[in-house]
Amino acid sequence: MLDERKIKVLYAIIDSYLMTAEPIGSRTISKNYNLGVSSATIRNEMSDLEELGYLSKPHTSSGRIPSDKAYRLYVDQLLKTQKLKIDMDKKEKIKQILTKESKEIDQLIQNAAKVLSAITHYTALAISPQLKKVRLKHIQLIPLDATEILLVLVGEKGIVKNTMFKVEQEIPDNQLNRITNFLNHRLKGLTIDHIGKTIEKAIIEEMYEFKDIIDKIIPIIDKSLETMENVEVYSDGITKIFDFPEYKDLDKARSFISFIEDKELLFDLLMNNPMENWIEITIGGENIYEPLKDCSVITTTYKLGDMTIGRIGVIGPTRMDYATTINALQLFSMNLTEILTMLMGKK
Repeated sequence: MLDERKIKVLYAIIDSYLMTAEPIGSRTISKNYNLGVSSATIRNEMSDLEELGYLSKPHTSSGRIPSDKAYRLYVDQLLKTQKLKIDMDKKEKIKQILTKESKEIDQLIQNAAKVLSAITHYTALAISPQLKKVRLKHIQLIPLDATEILLVLVGEKGIVKNTMFKVEQEIPDNQLNRITNFLNHRLKGLTIDHIGKTIEKAIIEEMYEFKDIIDKIIPIIDKSLETMENVEVYSDGITKIFDFPEYKDLDKARSFISFIEDKELLFDLLMNNPMENWIEITIGGENIYEPLKDCSVITTTYKLGDMTIGRIGVIGPTRMDYATTINALQLFSMNLTEILTMLMGKK
């Protein structure tokens, strides 16, 4: 554990470095921060902090810069002490932008990444809702005409998917109702990702007289479920990384951009974070991907009612304004949850 004076010196260095991106010397800290000790004492504390792995010294400078270990200490303390500060005016302005420019759910999430990047000045990421987590509330087979039927899959949060299909001959209403009732009895309450594992065998065993009809319905349900399980990953503000002096190295910048343009890697990055955790922060070398070793990734979740269904976040240099960024993500988490809950009819 660091004593109080070392922590004050370390936090002063971090604050100064976040603003300047320049190695920090003891005279800078002594001049700009009233720590109540001499420049020589600060210099000694900085030397100790370097030995302990909290600071590093670039070869071309006499100053020091924070290490990943220093940022981790700083961020962990920030998360413990920072109270939720919601600027309601700013929250409502963001909400108005998101609702005004977004007509569909995927468009909403994509637009959220765009607005988040504009506000934070970092690269923003978002993953579309994972609706397969929604429990199925109802299935309805509705005759449109003699041979055309509408299959409606309704989740507990609202209508999830509907599909029209044709049959070779007219199905009497009483038989269609019987099939509908059976499907609801068997499938109600299951999450979408569990339905495909149990549906076919049970239906064939218990509803064999309607096998031909059900054989036609099952692939349609499967296809609908596959569509629901497709998850999109959105990114925005990719070139904002060039705004930071840490990425003046073109090879380093190209490597970062190449990573962001790989949707599979972005999906893995977002899904590696537990969906149950409200906030996740990985700093520098904590990232498993080489192009992100000099970056910090901050993500948060958004919900449908009380169910976590997606994640949104930012990527920037480890020299990131963590407090402001965390606060911005709080606003986006709240807004997306409110908008999605309203759109999907969850009271």
